[in-house]
Formats: sequence, structure tokens, C-alpha cells
Amino acid sequence: MKSPSGGGTLVLVTVLLSTLTLPLSLTGASVALPDIQTDLGVGLTSAQWVVNAYNACFAAFLVCAGSIADAAGRKRVYVFGVGLFLVSGLLCLFAPGIEALVALRALGGVGAAAAVAGGGSMLALAFEGPARARAFGLLGTVLGAGTAFGPAVAGLLVEALGWRFAFAGPATVAGLALLSASRIPAMRGDGRSVDWWGGALFTVALLLLIGGLVEGPARGVGVLVGLIALAAVAAVGFVLVERRRSEPLVDVSLLANRRFVAYALAAATFMSVLVPLLVYLPSYLINVVGLGAGTAGLWLLFLTVPTLLLPTVGAELVNRLPHVAVVVGALLLLGTGVLGFTTLAPDASMWSVMLPFLLVGSGVGLTGGMIDGLGLAAVPPERVGTASGVFNATRLSLETVSIAVVGALLAVLTGGRLAGADFTEALHLVALLLTALVAVVSVAVVALTRKPREREPARR
Repeated sequence: MKSPSGGGTLVLVTVLLSTLTLPLSLTGASVALPDIQTDLGVGLTSAQWVVNAYNACFAAFLVCAGSIADAAGRKRVYVFGVGLFLVSGLLCLFAPGIEALVALRALGGVGAAAAVAGGGSMLALAFEGPARARAFGLLGTVLGAGTAFGPAVAGLLVEALGWRFAFAGPATVAGLALLSASRIPAMRGDGRSVDWWGGALFTVALLLLIGGLVEGPARGVGVLVGLIALAAVAAVGFVLVERRRSEPLVDVSLLANRRFVAYALAAATFMSVLVPLLVYLPSYLINVVGLGAGTAGLWLLFLTVPTLLLPTVGAELVNRLPHVAVVVGALLLLGTGVLGFTTLAPDASMWSVMLPFLLVGSGVGLTGGMIDGLGLAAVPPERVGTASGVFNATRLSLETVSIAVVGALLAVLTGGRLAGADFTEALHLVALLLTALVAVVSVAVVALTRKPREREPARR
């Protein structure tokens, strides 16, 4: 173990504490959406920004936050991130309207990204060898625990104290992490340059795309096409900038590695299915099935707990079976579970939803952490750090886009009202589309990981 001042344990406890709050903030927003719409008197499109602003800013800023942490100092970026997350979450208690709430959520997403990047850099500096592997293993476990129990905790907070505490609760825990961080010695940066242009273009491209998907259904085709076209221009600019830099934020040449692309695409698909369900299922269970927020959160444990319990099983399967077979098998579990969501009805019971919930959670859980290792093992050791950034950027970006696409579909199909028979039919269609996505990705993973046939020598 290596630590700047023998405080490795303090660094670990501090980072784990702050990491626990991040999924709570995302799932808390999803459980709180029905109450937010009612209390603030807003439509679905406006309410969706409470989720999308946080997730989009988290995904966009995370791409460059690691470089900033290396340049400006790991602890400095971590403290900034946790502090911003804390302040934005507490101020949600006093947000007078949806505009202020969305702005605070966007700031919270930036803070979460800085906390993740700075915290990960602190762990990498504080530990080495097997101790570092164990520290990051615990980090993944805590992140999984936050995802698994987040809906239940958020539901209980909303039911007992009101929707504003779905944001203030995680912020309070972040405050404890901030106090603990004050005892950690400074971890100075190396002064390297930051790819500000690349970071800005990636952020603009992602936010324009999300903006088009969320606002397009309400404002018309012109807005949708215009914003997506601008996003495409920014994305092209990002690729051109990254190709010319010696130390790019995202090494786009890795996209030529077929096996790496296969596992990155699969990892993104798991999250692109799970997270939109976590965001919009609470509204269905509350508005249509008639559950309380706390009970809806408890039902969702069938969906989330397998993501916490099964990663070790998946790791063992990878040691015994072909890697591709394990990943595709998990995708098939995921697809079968999502297809089962087409049976959801207003008279749903806990027992009727248990099987599809468990299948989706099991598909995601079996690949938790393991699929990252498979993807990074497909690249040379000297490029693992860069590859990790590309892997995470792909997963977070597609997850964010998926939330926006599902939200846009639901808004169009329900007339902006997540209730009644229209919501049931819309959710069934979303389930079919997600099933089709999983099927396409499964075929793509098999095709991309297949070894190319060697050409036979030409006969003379």
C-alpha cells in the first residue's frame, strides 16, 4: 500500500462515502418526478430536465474532469466536486420553480463528475498493487449498493419528508465526506495541459443532442432537427480536434479495435436499458399501479439488487466459459426481461413483476465490472488508461441519450402525461424497442468478436 502520508484508509473511506451519494441522486430524481410535476405545476418535458440535466452534465464533464484532476490537483478537484454537489443538493430545498431546480441539478452533475474523477485519482495515488485493486473493487461495490438501494431509500425519503429531500438527503451524506476530506493531505497535480477544446466540444455536442431529444417533441420537428444537426457539427469538430492532439481526451483510434468496441457497446447497452427503466418505472408504479413512493422503491429492489449480488458470479463464469458466451448470455437475459415488461398492467402485483425485474437485473449484474476488464484486456497495456476513458465515455454518453430518447417517446405517446392507459401502451412500446436494441447489439457483439478468416494463399 502506498499513501502520501499513511492516510490511505482515510482516502478510501472518504471516497466511498461520497460515491454512495451519486446514484442516490439520480434514482431519487426518478422517484420524485410525479411529486415534482404536481407540486411545481409543470409538464413532463420540463420535469424530465431534472433527470437529464444531472445525467448529461455528469457524462459530459466526466470526460475532461480526469485530465483537470491530473493537472490542477486530485484533492482540489475532488473537494470542489463534492462541495458543488453538496451546495446544489441543499439548495434544492429552496428552489422556487422548475428552472432553478434544473439549474441546480446541472451543477450537481458537474460536481458529481469532479468528485468521481478526483476521487478515482486519489485512490490511484494512495494505493498500489493488490491494495489498489481491492480499493477499486470496493468502489465498484459501493456504487452498486447505491444503485441497488437508491430507489428504495429515495422513495422512503419522498414519502416521509417530500420530494426535495430526495436531493438534500444525498447532499447531507456528501457533507460528511467533505469534512473527512479536510484531513487528507494535498495531492498536487503535474501541471499537464488540459484539452479544453475537446472537452468543450464534447460537452456541447452531448447537451445539444439531449436538448433536441427532450425539447423536440414539444417544440416541433424544426427544433429537433436543428439541435441534432448542431450536435453533429460539434461531434465532428470534437473528432477532428482529438485526432490532432498528442494527448487527446478520447483516443478515437481505439474505435478500430473490434473486440474493444464490442465490449464497450455491450456495456453501454446494459446501462442504456437499466437506467431509463429506473427513471420511468417509478412514475408508472406510482401514477398507474397506485403505489406510494416508498413501496415503489421497494418493488424496484427486484430490479436492482441482482446488480449488486451477481458480479462475482459473472467473474467466475468468465473464468470457466468463453468470454463472448457470457456477455451474450447476459444480454439475452436482459432482452428476455425487458420483453416481459410488455405484460405490465395497472393491476400489476409484486409477484407479477418479479420475474422480468429479476431477469433484467441479473443480466446487468452478471457483467458488472467484468465487462470493463474484458474491454480493457483487448488493448495493449500501455493504452489501458486511455481506453478506460473511452469505455466510460461511451457507456455514460449512450446511457444519457437512452434516457432522453425513452423520455421523448413517452412524452409523445402519452401527450405529456405519465398516467392512464396511454402510459401502459407507451411503456409496452418502449419495452419492445429496448428488446430490439438488445437483440441488435447481441448480434453485433458476436460479429465483432469473431476472428477474421485467414485468406488462403493464391494458387499459382
